[in-house]
Amino acid sequence: MGTASPPAVTAPALVGDALGLTALTAMAPVSWGTTYLVTTEFLPPGYPLTSGVIRALPAGLVLLAITRRLPHGRWLWRSLLLGTLNIGALFALLFVAAYRLPGGVAATLTAVLPLFVAGLAFLLLGERPTRWRLGCGMTGMLGVGLMVLRGRFSFDLLGILAGITAAGVLAGGIVLTKRWGRPEGAGAATIAGWQLTAGGLVLGPLALAFEGLPPALDLPAIGGYAWLSVVGALLSFPVWFHGIGKLPVGAVSFLALLSPTTATILGWLFHGESLTLWQGVGFALALTSIAAAQLTPDVVRNLVRVPVAARGE
Repeated sequence: MGTASPPAVTAPALVGDALGLTALTAMAPVSWGTTYLVTTEFLPPGYPLTSGVIRALPAGLVLLAITRRLPHGRWLWRSLLLGTLNIGALFALLFVAAYRLPGGVAATLTAVLPLFVAGLAFLLLGERPTRWRLGCGMTGMLGVGLMVLRGRFSFDLLGILAGITAAGVLAGGIVLTKRWGRPEGAGAATIAGWQLTAGGLVLGPLALAFEGLPPALDLPAIGGYAWLSVVGALLSFPVWFHGIGKLPVGAVSFLALLSPTTATILGWLFHGESLTLWQGVGFALALTSIAAAQLTPDVVRNLVRVPVAARGE
């Protein structure tokens, strides 16, 4: 009796695993897309730095208590730098943009992230950007723009600079996280705890210096901060860092387009905004670019060849 031969084709299983991980990782930017609505509707105005501290530091301390591991050696300064990029500077800039710009405009500015990541990945990782990914990036930017830029909006230079810079620092955080990986035995929750804590500690003194003590919070504000800290940090960042470690850095960057897409959907649901034809086109373009960035031409060709090979056996 002969031994059973291994399956001839494993591409569908591999692609299925990758898509499952992609779907899980996508939950992080979806949760971040709620930041604009929560900030404008529930949080006290004028406290972007304080809001960043409240979002990051409690979540980081909880993760440190759960994982019971602190950074040491070179991971002390790496965690500080990554925490500043991925958490401290990012949160501060996003809250500044959310406070000073309409949510759609702020979200559109961050849609340049895949192009920033492509440039930094070429410089730091040696990953040459393909025409496929660059085309997806331009398509995603166009789609997000059609979704959220409608009518006239006030020009706020500080808000616009904050939104663009937020995309830049997140791109740096993503690429460096991919380049450095993680120390042996440290999981995604450990890395998230280090960075959330570092980012919160960096923001803390700045918040006190420029904004003073936070005002008394009402129940909606407490609920808003709880949502951003628990869902938008404690749960989302371990998932995000796990995805960065497993997926191609370029593909991960496109998932961030789900954040402005989510912000737009919430605007339709909670502000009674109507969906125009061009917004529908933009929504389709944004989702198409995200999906296309996950399925590279090589993967598509493998999927097409698999059924043909199976029928030929």
